[in-house]
Amino acid sequence: MLQVEKLSVFYGDAQALDEVSLSVAEGAIVAIVGANGAGKTSLIRTIAGMHRPASGRIVFQGVDIAGLPSHRVCDLGVGQVAEGRQIFPSLTVAENLDMGAMLPRARQNRPANRQRVQAMFPKLAERLGQAAGTLSGGEQQMLAIARCIMGEPRLIMFDEPSLGLAPTVVHDVLKTIRDLNAAGITCVLVEQNVAVSLRIANHAYVLENGRVTLSGTGAALLADERVRQAYLGI
Repeated sequence: MLQVEKLSVFYGDAQALDEVSLSVAEGAIVAIVGANGAGKTSLIRTIAGMHRPASGRIVFQGVDIAGLPSHRVCDLGVGQVAEGRQIFPSLTVAENLDMGAMLPRARQNRPANRQRVQAMFPKLAERLGQAAGTLSGGEQQMLAIARCIMGEPRLIMFDEPSLGLAPTVVHDVLKTIRDLNAAGITCVLVEQNVAVSLRIANHAYVLENGRVTLSGTGAALLADERVRQAYLGI
């Protein structure tokens, strides 16, 4: 579904990504792990069209999307749940959901998608008229996911979805990702909890200093001594 080929990204003179290559099979959960500053968020934002690469290709379902504006990338079916949730705090829950359905690909199905996300997230259904900024952290994360679903993505990139959340809420968020994947949505997961992300991933990549240094199945990387020492502390 998604192929990244020798992708390089710079911020001024500083190189964030150095010829990164990876692939995401349709229907898979692919984890991208690494330390802070490794280039994970830069990779997600470049795929999403928020950064223009210096070189390389990003091919989504046969279309090279490298350098396309983010609204076009979204309308092709690439969704993103950004780090820090990035909801519209002064808008209501319902208005946030409607923002997610502004894409041309999703406008005509807005009522059906609204019913879908309200069934998935009953707490949001109870708070449609409430300002999004007054929700709890976990509820805001669910709203960010629901807003993304309103755009009818075929692939969703999750950037640190558990950041700042209580352990019980983290469990709910990761279960939601598994449920979405079981429903047919391909998922790319950037997650600070390396052990959990590798357990649910079909395939995974390790980024270090903007380069892919290891790749394999989630189970294989979870058992890899280098990964265990560097990221699991064992």
